[in-house]
Amino acid sequence: MRSNADDDRRWLAVALEQAQIGWDEGGIPIGAALVHDGELVSVGRNRRVQQGSVIRHGETDCLENAGRLTARTYQASVLYTTLSPCFMCAGTVLLYRIPRIVVGENRTFETSEELLRSHGVQVDVLDDVECHTLMQRLLGDKPGLWNEDIGVEP
Repeated sequence: MRSNADDDRRWLAVALEQAQIGWDEGGIPIGAALVHDGELVSVGRNRRVQQGSVIRHGETDCLENAGRLTARTYQASVLYTTLSPCFMCAGTVLLYRIPRIVVGENRTFETSEELLRSHGVQVDVLDDVECHTLMQRLLGDKPGLWNEDIGVEP
């Protein structure tokens, strides 16, 4: 799947905006955007705190917000996310055969990129400073919330 640096930055900015909204709501600052044929299909953010949910990560919230799409649509879309996906979100990407993920940053967290690539998913990491800064703020201000999100006991 072709990539365009300007488009990638544009759509990552949309995901980052969702992450900031989530943080402002008292949640975890991870956002996502689903793009098909250069058009924004949906956005989402980690809303585990806001909804009392166990599965509303940024990517899963974004896909839920997209609603029912055809397999062909998913298979020709790009998922933008501010943080490298966890195994749950990666599994959803694999299930719907989304061929490409653009990741804002993976220095804070990375578990599934090798899995995704081994199944043919193109994973492009932009190492975005704003995405990293927002996650570092979470780790500094609310480390317990982060541990809960990734299923780790402190």
